[in-house]
Amino acid sequence: MIDLTNQTPFASGSNRHCYQHPSYPDRCLKIIRPDNIEARYQRQTALKKLLGKRRLNDNLQELEAHGQTVIQRLLKQGQEDVVWAHLPRFLGQTDTTQGPANESELLKNAEGGPAETFEHYLARSGFDETAQALIQEFTDWLQRTGILTRNLLPHNLVLGMRNEKTRLFLVDGLGAPLIPSLLSTSQNWRLHYIDRRIRRFYKRIEWETSGRQDPWELSQKL
Repeated sequence: MIDLTNQTPFASGSNRHCYQHPSYPDRCLKIIRPDNIEARYQRQTALKKLLGKRRLNDNLQELEAHGQTVIQRLLKQGQEDVVWAHLPRFLGQTDTTQGPANESELLKNAEGGPAETFEHYLARSGFDETAQALIQEFTDWLQRTGILTRNLLPHNLVLGMRNEKTRLFLVDGLGAPLIPSLLSTSQNWRLHYIDRRIRRFYKRIEWETSGRQDPWELSQKL
């Protein structure tokens, strides 16, 4: 068991804390915030509560997302570099003193610190030529591989360095809800689904870089 007693997360979202592995500095440990799961569960409708709390556990969702057909097929074909081109390398789940953790590659910036989120980059530099090129490379990869994601959000992507090159990596939001996952056996449906995620992503970037004047719920409609 990994002892995180004296460790402080290097990043925290609303659902998970991210720790640097105490023995392997190039690895990240994502740990669920159980208080958040309970709060999210209590906000659910009575019908959704019947589905249980498991679907609110981001670590379990992430484990299932890495098992999606496309990823497993590419890995079996020996195309690891294709799979991990825009994903942190995933190492499975491990036990810690803070609870079960999803263990993955810790993406870093050129200085060796944790990689900057795309949300932070947009706030600092706007949707400049660098950002546009990074997005184009990332979305081309999605369309080429057919890997499924949830809605793409700037705070779920980071600008990480690998092989002395900066590229975008999706660190949260891999996988798709149940119905789209089932329908994705159809190649046409899969491409349609990915295209909608990409178009909504561009709308999200436009919304974030234009001052978020209207509620996102209104701005995201395609």
